Amino acid sequence: MYLVHAHLDLPEGDRLPPDVRELVRTSLLPGDGVEHVAVHPRSPSRLTLGFYLLADGLEEAERRAVEVCGQLLGRVPQLAAARLTGAGVPLMPVAFGALPVD
Repeated sequence: MYLVHAHLDLPEGDRLPPDVRELVRTSLLPGDGVEHVAVHPRSPSRLTLGFYLLADGLEEAERRAVEVCGQLLGRVPQLAAARLTGAGVPLMPVAFGALPVD
């Protein structure tokens, strides 16, 4: 399973709907291949979606996240004007502290 972050920006002056989390979650379909989505409003007009996807590899997961975003923008009228500004697997810090330095 891969976590892919997709970043969406609305045009200047547009605002995210107050129920954006529910809109996104209820607009996903079983065929989208999304196991879970985390919805993170970053500002009144910026949104990050964290897609948890089953995929055979990193490139496939990122490609599928971009495809799902395109489908969501078509299914959620309140996000139709949004622009995908990037999608990728986030870099994670080392889970248990820094690696030893020689």
